[in-house]
Amino acid sequence: MYPSIQIPKAEFEARARRLVEYLSAEGLSGAVLFDNYYVTYFTDFAFIPTERPMALAVNAQGARALFVPRLELEHAQAEAVVDRVDHYPEYPDDPHPMVVLKGVLEDMGIAGRVGADTDGYPWILGYQGPTLSELTGAEVVRISSFVEAQMAVKSPAELALIRESAKWGNLAHRLLQRYTRVGATETEVSLRASQEATLALVDTLGSLYRARSMFSQGAEAGYRGQIGRHAAIPHALAMNVTFMTGDVLVTGAGAAMWGYHSELERTMIIGPPNDEQRRFFEHMKAAQEVAFEALRPGTKCSEVDRAVRHYYEAHDLMPYWKHHSGHGIGLRYHEGPFLDSGDHTVLQPGMVLTVEPGLYVTGLGGFRHSDTVVIAEDGLELITYYPRDLESLTIPV
Repeated sequence: MYPSIQIPKAEFEARARRLVEYLSAEGLSGAVLFDNYYVTYFTDFAFIPTERPMALAVNAQGARALFVPRLELEHAQAEAVVDRVDHYPEYPDDPHPMVVLKGVLEDMGIAGRVGADTDGYPWILGYQGPTLSELTGAEVVRISSFVEAQMAVKSPAELALIRESAKWGNLAHRLLQRYTRVGATETEVSLRASQEATLALVDTLGSLYRARSMFSQGAEAGYRGQIGRHAAIPHALAMNVTFMTGDVLVTGAGAAMWGYHSELERTMIIGPPNDEQRRFFEHMKAAQEVAFEALRPGTKCSEVDRAVRHYYEAHDLMPYWKHHSGHGIGLRYHEGPFLDSGDHTVLQPGMVLTVEPGLYVTGLGGFRHSDTVVIAEDGLELITYYPRDLESLTIPV
C-alpha cells in the first residue's frame, strides 16, 4: 500500500487555518479565490475551469464556502473539504452568477476589505462579468503572493506525490528512448511510450491512482517537436517528425499524480555525436551542475541564475541562451519561485524546482536537461534520476 498517495484531509484543514491567520493579521474580512489551482490547494476539489465562474470564499472566522455552477454541484459536494457548497443555475443566466456570489459573501460577512487573487472571475473562454469591487463595493486586496509562498514549500505528503510522479516519468522516458529509432515518427514513439507507462502505472497502483489533471491521464513522454533543427526552439509543438540520423532530440517526461507533477527532460542524439553536438551537450550539462551546486537553503533564486549566466559568459555561450534556469513545480507545471536573475526569493527547505538551463544553436539543435529537485535542510535532493551523460543518451543507428 501507498499510505501517502493522497493528501490527507487534515492537511487541507491546516492550509485553510494558515489562510485565516493571514486574513486576521492583515485586517481582512475574508478572501475570495478564483484561480482553479488555489481552489484545489485549499479544498481538494480539482476541476476544469470554464466560462462558468467558480470560487472559494473564506471568512475571517474560518467558514469556507465553495461557489460552483449547477453542473458541478454533486462533484463539489462529494470531494471538497469545505463547510458548504453554494451554486447557481448556469452562465450567463439571469441573475448573473456574480450577483449570486455577492449574496453568498454578504451571508458570510465578507465585506469592506476583502482579500482576492483577482478582482473578479478571470475573462476566460468568453466569460464576461462585473469585477468583485464593482459588485460589492469592497476594497479588494491582492493576496496571491501569500498563497504562492504557501504553495511553494511542499509538505511531506506533497513531496511523496512528486517523487511518485518522477518514478513513472522515469519509466515513460525509458520507453521513449527504447522506441526512438531512425524512420519512426515522433507521434508513434511518444504514444507508445506514454501508453505503456500509463498502463503499468495503473496496473501497479490500481484504484489508488488519480491523475487529477486537465492535461494528462497518466505517465507521458515525448518530444514536443524539439527534433533536429527544431530542437533549437525551446517551446516548439509536436509536428509528427520522422527521426533521422544525426538528430538532436530534447525530451519531456512526467506523470500527473493526484494533481502533482515532476519534470524530466533530456537531450539525446541519434547516432554518434559530432564535435559540435558533443561540445554544446557538455556545456549544457556543466551549466546544470553549476545550478545544482548553487541550490542551497538561504540562497536567492537570482543568485542561482546568475551563477549559470556567469558560466555562459565565461565560455562565450550567451548568444545561445534563451531562458532562465528553472522554475517551481507542484500542482502547476510552472509555478513560483523562478530561477531567474529577477526573482530574489530565498530558497527554503521543501521548495521543489526544475533545473533546466539550456543552449539553443540555430541549424544544429537545442541542448537541455531538466531535473526536478527539492531543497533539503542540508542542500539538494534530486527527485529525478535518469542518466545525464552523453553515452547513455546516444541512440544507436
